[in-house]
Amino acid sequence: MNGIENRKVALITGAAGGIGAQIARGIAARDIPVALLDRQVTPLRELADELGATGLPALPIPVDVTSAGEVEAAVEKVEADLGPIEYLVNAAGVLRVGTVDELSDNDWTTTLGVNAGGVFHVSRAVTRRMIPRRRGAVVTVASNAASTARFGMSAYAASKAAATAFTACLGLELAGYGIRCNTVAPGSTGTRMLTELYEGVPEAETVAERTSVVGAPESFRVGIPLGKIASPGDVSEAVLFLLSDGAGHITMQTLTVDGGATLGV
Repeated sequence: MNGIENRKVALITGAAGGIGAQIARGIAARDIPVALLDRQVTPLRELADELGATGLPALPIPVDVTSAGEVEAAVEKVEADLGPIEYLVNAAGVLRVGTVDELSDNDWTTTLGVNAGGVFHVSRAVTRRMIPRRRGAVVTVASNAASTARFGMSAYAASKAAATAFTACLGLELAGYGIRCNTVAPGSTGTRMLTELYEGVPEAETVAERTSVVGAPESFRVGIPLGKIASPGDVSEAVLFLLSDGAGHITMQTLTVDGGATLGV
């Protein structure tokens, strides 16, 4: 079928977040059992209940992706409880903002630990199991900040650039096993992560959207040519495409979903 094959298992990290949750819903809508990994226990279980109500297995596993041991145990549980993992989506991420002189050591290590280290830990644990089966697809949710400088986002941009390069290298190493590895790079997306940038500002959500669309010349940031920020669904559809058979000859690529904010570069 020209889509994600039925009855294969998908694992999504960052599943409690706006983009991760929407990806989980999109995969579940295709009748694929999903394993949901995140540190946020309550929203993770709420999502599992939501998906489980449709009759499809949804396994919530609280896990810190910066811990190789926790990740290995979680992946082992997924394969034991649900079956072989066919699809992996690395969507876990954190954002710490501030100019370089303002960032703390913790800001730096946490951002790199989750956004890059987490991708490494989960991808390693999952693809080790994919290799003997000689099939699978991996998509890492990075950011357009990986290739375009953003004021006050050095740690975030560096972490997403690392995740992007890692995923491409992984794709090269696993191509001989028929395993595809790609990246989706969103721009400003309507999630809590975006509105938190404007925490304390009246009508933060509206201000966040307006600033993203119009741009901010004082920080050398262009706006969004399409005139709107992305929805989690916009990003999810790109991920679902790269997981699907329709992308069967695509690997080691980055699909940017930012409404033209990086001017196609």
